[in-house]
Amino acid sequence: MNKKNILTYEGLKKLEDELEQLKVVKRKEISQKIKEAREQGDLSENAEYDAAKDEQRDIEARIEDIEKILKNAEVVVEEEVDLDKISIGCQVKILDCEFDEELEYKIVGSTEANSLKGKISNESPVGKALLGKRIGDIVKVETQAGELEYKVLSIHRSN
Repeated sequence: MNKKNILTYEGLKKLEDELEQLKVVKRKEISQKIKEAREQGDLSENAEYDAAKDEQRDIEARIEDIEKILKNAEVVVEEEVDLDKISIGCQVKILDCEFDEELEYKIVGSTEANSLKGKISNESPVGKALLGKRIGDIVKVETQAGELEYKVLSIHRSN
């Protein structure tokens, strides 16, 4: 049984665009590089040929990965997200009780998670703890750094 890959519409579109770019543009570029490297003669000592074949292998592996993700994708319709409680696809503002610091995150599926862009996975310790909580709730999260405590300040749709 394959795991469902939960995606927002934005995440789905990004993967579809990347797949199109890899299949249409990158495949042509790499086949041209391989052709040019072959024309240089002896392939046994041809670094350009080896590099091009490695790049081709990486591109094909990424295409396969994206196709697997898309095959098992479940898209969250963000406009239909219930804003009474935290769920995948919503933006949350929380207060870090220890440091008295406001944080804002978008809850997404693990495929889209990127903490540097404020997107946390529903499977991460913080994301998992926040799911189902309401404004005003205090959330305790057990992490490697110890127990963290957050207060849910707001829940809204992401822009």
